[in-house]
Amino acid sequence: MEQSTEEVSAIDRLRGIVAKLRSPEGCPWDREQTHATLRAALLEECHEAIEAIQTGDDVNLREELGDLLLLVTMHAQIAAERGAFAMDDIADTVCEKLVRRHPHVFGEATATDTNAVLAQWDAIKRQERGPETSALGHLPKAHPALMRAQLATQRAATVGFDWEALGDVFSKVDEEIAEVRDAIARQNAADIEDELGDLLFATVNLARKLGVDSETALSAATAKFVSRFQAVEESVRADGLQFEEQSLDALNQRWAKVKSAEGR
Repeated sequence: MEQSTEEVSAIDRLRGIVAKLRSPEGCPWDREQTHATLRAALLEECHEAIEAIQTGDDVNLREELGDLLLLVTMHAQIAAERGAFAMDDIADTVCEKLVRRHPHVFGEATATDTNAVLAQWDAIKRQERGPETSALGHLPKAHPALMRAQLATQRAATVGFDWEALGDVFSKVDEEIAEVRDAIARQNAADIEDELGDLLFATVNLARKLGVDSETALSAATAKFVSRFQAVEESVRADGLQFEEQSLDALNQRWAKVKSAEGR
């Protein structure tokens, strides 16, 4: 006897829907999709889920996580169709990894704080990949630049390659600023780009040392800039003026008023 809808778990129902969409009787668009064609959608849905988290929107977060789950299910179905792996294989793999990398929970090891947990996690990963594997050998190239930079410095720190004191990082940032100024003075475009990259990297390192996520911090700073800029635009329009005709000094005064109204 066929199970009723009520007896089928939500995950199994999703798997059945995706399999139907990919079947000859399903949807032409879904049948055409491959792992490669779904890459952009995967990034887009991750970003939308992150935005929902940042705004504290639980309703939207629930929907966006559902979209991510759909994409995972799609990838699993595509892989199953070519005999590579299936949804259960994905779940089994991550379950085994979680147990293996949490010996302080599922084994006899101890880890009393987050730093110890992270160090243990990275040590286990290196053991899994072999002693000849670089600590930075598996940095995802698809990561945004800030995220990849912070991950690189974080992983280097787990094997002891890190600044000992916060003041050392500030000194490095100051050094990179001086080198940017020098490159500008020499009017060397290639050196300017190179030194600006070093400055950004040093700043990311500073953020990591302070326990701040660079990607999140820059995203918040950009959102703040956009909000203030739009408030300045609105104040100019409210006075019946054209933004482009305002002097920089006049715009800065309006900016200061917007900032002051925020209590900053």
